[in-house]
Amino acid sequence: MCGIAGIVSTAAPDPELVRRMCDVIAHRGPDGEGFYSDERAALGMRRLAIIDVATGDQPVRNEDGMVVAVFNGEIYNFAELRRDLERRGHRLRSAGDSECLVHLYEEHGADLVHRLRGMFGFAIWDRARGRLVLARDRVGKKPLFWRSDGDTIWFGSELKSLAQDPGMRREVDPVSLHHYLTYQYVPAPWSIYRGVRKLPPGHVLVWERGRITMHRYWTPDWTARRVTDIREEEERLRELLLEATRIRMVSERPVGAFLSGGIDSSAVVAAMAMQSGEPVKTFCIGFEDGRYDERRKARLVAERYGTDHHELVVTGDMLHVLPRLAWQFDEPFADSSAIPSFYVAGLSRRHVTVALNGDGGDESFGGYRRYALMDMARALPHLPRPLAGVCRFVGTAMVERSDYGTLRRRLGRVIRFAGEPPSRRYAGLMCRCLEEQKARIYSDDLRDLLAGADSGSLVENLFLGSRAATDLGRAQDADIAAYLPGDLLVKVDTTTMAHSLEGRSPFLDHHLMEWAAGLPGALKVRRGRTKLLLRQAVAGWLPQELLHSPKKGFGVPLAAWLRGELRDLAWEVLTDQTARGRGLFRPEAVQALLLRHMSGADHSDILWSLMQFELWQRAHAIQQVNGVRPCSAAEAIGTP
Repeated sequence: MCGIAGIVSTAAPDPELVRRMCDVIAHRGPDGEGFYSDERAALGMRRLAIIDVATGDQPVRNEDGMVVAVFNGEIYNFAELRRDLERRGHRLRSAGDSECLVHLYEEHGADLVHRLRGMFGFAIWDRARGRLVLARDRVGKKPLFWRSDGDTIWFGSELKSLAQDPGMRREVDPVSLHHYLTYQYVPAPWSIYRGVRKLPPGHVLVWERGRITMHRYWTPDWTARRVTDIREEEERLRELLLEATRIRMVSERPVGAFLSGGIDSSAVVAAMAMQSGEPVKTFCIGFEDGRYDERRKARLVAERYGTDHHELVVTGDMLHVLPRLAWQFDEPFADSSAIPSFYVAGLSRRHVTVALNGDGGDESFGGYRRYALMDMARALPHLPRPLAGVCRFVGTAMVERSDYGTLRRRLGRVIRFAGEPPSRRYAGLMCRCLEEQKARIYSDDLRDLLAGADSGSLVENLFLGSRAATDLGRAQDADIAAYLPGDLLVKVDTTTMAHSLEGRSPFLDHHLMEWAAGLPGALKVRRGRTKLLLRQAVAGWLPQELLHSPKKGFGVPLAAWLRGELRDLAWEVLTDQTARGRGLFRPEAVQALLLRHMSGADHSDILWSLMQFELWQRAHAIQQVNGVRPCSAAEAIGTP
């Protein structure tokens, strides 16, 4: 596990720049760094050693030194790969996973990704061919950014690394900002900076003497297979989860688990306990507000398996961490569960170096309430356009005037999208801020720059382009392509690496995901109930109360915080001269949102997104101070 960075060019790259690119990588532990350079390439890495601590240094090379690689992640089937490579005559100098890459490349070229089981972002430099291969794991556990001017390509695990290049203009991409306000994260392939891109999950990019090609190498097969024996499917699910958990427990450093009290993390802890010779170390975050606190359910699992259990309560006076989070996240990021994620990672790192989690269970086994909503919405008739417009207006008003988790809010979402086709309906469910809401706060300049931009079409196109045969399958497919890697995995990777902690996710094992994709939809969601097969499969592992509890997620009392502990910060960050001077948003519209929220309406989504963008600007971008003249949106963002 490490962060990587590098430059490859038709001319000589600057190796000192690569050193600076590595200096800002989040992990700054004692495990070292490494560099390589020649007349056309300079590669670097910073390492958090988990496996092969003694000899696993990077960059790694093949026998003649003509193929060089830097690697971020873990390859769980490396022992099997090593044995096969040695049978083929390759000589491996280390005992870990990284060195497998250069020899697999010799055997298979860029198709080596199909042999890998794990999480990764890597770069392979083929000196003889003048060829660079960048690849990212199937679901996007590990990040990889890049930019190119044709003759040169820069890449890195972190956007901060690329920003060390004085030749890179740190201009906010207006379309990326538009997408961010819609989803609360910047979806791939965009990055917040103009001209910089994310390599999407499951993709390989090849740069060869200035020419770039890119292709997607993995997507789940959603063809439903026939199921004749439910018990056989339950048993197979348990087998796959136990194996996926077992291979993720391999480490030369201490291993533990996040335990939220939900089914997914609890099932992972159960699978660990059944395969561990000592008590599993578990870590849980709680809140004073009982609506968000799941410590009691987590304790039931901890007591059942005798885990070494640790808890921490996140309170409003712990929100001083926000400026640090704005720095840790390379892009503006407005999933408020990043706060408890940061604290649970810090709690865990006091005891372990690796923490398993339950990420991915919802996407593969149908755990989100929105999946049940989509399933039930099949019965809704398609409404005439005028009536659909009324539904949209009334539903939006109900959502904006309701608290999260309430029946009124859920009903408002149903009404709002009753007249839409399934693709647009699901896109709407994933949007945290609608196009008309954004238009009301945009300055005239920004609105002009974004004329014709439609963020909702991103998810809609993923939904429509899915090969799945059902709306449920299409929704799951869209989530695996966008929400999972863009939000959940960014959150966990950033918050864990900020504490030099490695997060591992058994439910994101691609063997398990591929098997789950082939399950009939009725084994996942039916009649408003979610995650049906998974609940049945782990019923013998978990307390009954957990199996029948509604999903809470990893939420925080954000609306209340913005009226209480965060009230002053919100007003300061969103209305001071620095924010007003950027020229991106209408000050009176932002102030009106604040006033309505303080009066009881729930505008926490858009206010939090605006706050995180402004905090990110202050942590990363050019600082504006009191007395600077107001700028236009074009100046703030940069013109094409």
